[in-house]
Amino acid sequence: MMRPVLLLHRWLGIIIGAVMTLWCLSGFVMLYVDYPRLTPATQLGGLTPLKLSPGQAGTLSDAMMLSAARIEMMAGRPVLRVTPALDPTRTIPQMRVSVGTHDWASGKPVEQVDPDLIHRVAHEFGRNSAIAGPVGQVAQTEMDQWTVQTWRRNAPLYRVDYADPAGTQAYVSGRSGEVVQLTTRFQRFWGWLGAVPHWLYPTILRQDGALWSQVVIWTSLIGCFLTITGLWVGIARLRRRRDGSIGSPYRGLWWWHHMAGLFFGIVTLSWVASGLLSMNPWGLLDSEAMMTQRQRLNGDFAWGDARRAITALPTLPTGVVRLEAVPFAGAVHLVAIDRAGKAQRFDAAGRPATLSEAGLRAALRDGPPIASLDLLRQEDAYYYGHKASVALPVWRVILADDQRTRLYVDPASGRLIRAFDRNGRAFRWLQDGLHRLDFPLLRTRPWWDIIVLPLLAMVTLVCGTGTWMGLSKLRRDLRRVRNRRRRARALRPLIGETA
Repeated sequence: MMRPVLLLHRWLGIIIGAVMTLWCLSGFVMLYVDYPRLTPATQLGGLTPLKLSPGQAGTLSDAMMLSAARIEMMAGRPVLRVTPALDPTRTIPQMRVSVGTHDWASGKPVEQVDPDLIHRVAHEFGRNSAIAGPVGQVAQTEMDQWTVQTWRRNAPLYRVDYADPAGTQAYVSGRSGEVVQLTTRFQRFWGWLGAVPHWLYPTILRQDGALWSQVVIWTSLIGCFLTITGLWVGIARLRRRRDGSIGSPYRGLWWWHHMAGLFFGIVTLSWVASGLLSMNPWGLLDSEAMMTQRQRLNGDFAWGDARRAITALPTLPTGVVRLEAVPFAGAVHLVAIDRAGKAQRFDAAGRPATLSEAGLRAALRDGPPIASLDLLRQEDAYYYGHKASVALPVWRVILADDQRTRLYVDPASGRLIRAFDRNGRAFRWLQDGLHRLDFPLLRTRPWWDIIVLPLLAMVTLVCGTGTWMGLSKLRRDLRRVRNRRRRARALRPLIGETA
């Protein structure tokens, strides 16, 4: 039984071990440089202060149901961006809903986003974001490595190259006229060495979401099997020495692989298994808390309600770059946001209306009882930022339902930020916790780095030595086969002469 397992472990290690080594090496990069993406804060920072004149979206019916609506500036004019509500009658879920853009003054939809408008949007964004260079080339682009997630819902997509030292590139949607992605030369370089190999994310694979998902799932499953068999073989190969101690019978590179695998195999297994769980294979950790609770607190709303609230707002606070409709418990509120992300909330009559404890309790009255409700002023185990800060304070609600659902609601906007049911909490610990060692006691840097870097180095040693030894064994076997064939060819004339 041992020999077949050993052979399976050895030969799987050549291919899957190489992938796992790549995961480890790219993991060093991922510790410090993420996949390039336009963050909400960066998007806000690129907007111009809102100049809102009386207007209406003339082509929108008051009865039209929306899931989002916001007003912001685009190339010097205010525009209304709306996202239609999902159609509940459709048998196939709508995964992507395009943002519709309307000129605020005329109410007409913005149907033609030409290169000249793209240039002006990019100029405005670059100026507000302090990009150190003018707009250079503007060209329509196909899906590439940095737009594989967003290209379909924003096509046609335009790439803007800024003539700045950082090599900044922005991607502007030809549908909505808004900047949807931003990268720099630094991010692209390290993205190719970090996120792309770590997530098995080349465009040719990732553009087919279903295929990519299956590749990652099955590669991770085989990686788990490889690690488990390695632990089994490693324990079985331990030998008792003459002095009574137990150790490895191997020498050299084999000894390093054996000992590192025994001591760090569990860490290796936890990282591969938690990476597998990040794909939520077969819906093992499906969570409906966010969707259910968001629909309950911040559900769809009629455009007419949002329009009347905008009309009732007497004036905009200074420095506001976005005015957003955020429904709460059936009533539309307006949230004015400045470039720094500071939000101010107003009710339908235009009065300041920060979400109070009483208002939150009233909104939750018809659901499960509230077990606890408090204003959180510092991060907890579920509401925290891994590499970025989170908005504080925040209302934390724990419901007395069978899931012990946890809700985190922003008092400044009334928006549900996070929600966790039983599966959501399991995902937080089994995926985020194990894969990133994201535990409260370890989260503070530099202690996190001091622990993670040596662990990752030793797991890299396990995977790298195993791959190298498997390749070396393969080369020796191939050389042996070639030598046998060469000797057989050399003996054929002699055998013929003897005959």
